[in-house]
Amino acid sequence: MSLNRRDFLSLAGVAAAAAALGPGLHLIELARARSPEEAASSLQRWGLLIDADQCADGCTACVDACFTENGVWGHGRPRTDAQWIRKLTVTDEQNGHTQAFPVMCQHCEFPPCVDVCPTGASFRRDDGIVLVNKHTCIGCRYCMMACPYKARSFIHEETHNQKAYAPRGIGTVESCTLCVHKVDRGDGITACAEACLRAGHQAILFGDLKDPDSEISKRLATQPSKQIRADLNLNTGVRYQNVLG
Repeated sequence: MSLNRRDFLSLAGVAAAAAALGPGLHLIELARARSPEEAASSLQRWGLLIDADQCADGCTACVDACFTENGVWGHGRPRTDAQWIRKLTVTDEQNGHTQAFPVMCQHCEFPPCVDVCPTGASFRRDDGIVLVNKHTCIGCRYCMMACPYKARSFIHEETHNQKAYAPRGIGTVESCTLCVHKVDRGDGITACAEACLRAGHQAILFGDLKDPDSEISKRLATQPSKQIRADLNLNTGVRYQNVLG
């Protein structure tokens, strides 16, 4: 690989900064770090609106896209394989009508997973995205027990072919990140929402819940929606429309 003088000095500066900050910071993280003016802001809150009526039976486009985008691969063991997003089927006990829709981390305003984490590995960004720091996660799984949505998974086996923007590792916990890497580069859509549109459905809408001009805010303001386990008062960032019950 050839470098001109400017590129060499730039790379040297990154390496020097990494050395000064300590061995726990990876070069790739420093190189991709956002400047202070680009940091996650409480002026925004990212979320999803899922319309169960638009979610097609048997369609797994959102699940497949999430796994491909984030390098999540199973081992044919559904009980222990990671599930960043899953299709949940519910049945109306009165008439037997069934309905399927995706469930993932609900990105709560008051996340129980953050409250119980002993190391601070589980944290919530100012823009509402709930994440896990893989460098400080000790795999205690307290967050998994605290999550009322069963949205987190423990990695039991070695991982391969990881994405640079979605680190994974044996002995740590993981869950939906709302495609934070896409958010940070300004893509404006998650992999699941994009795949749903590509499949010809409009079941998943991503956007800024604090922007009154965003499509998601307009729909929430004019159409009824629900939170899963609203009784817990977690103020989830994922809302549902046309769900049974």
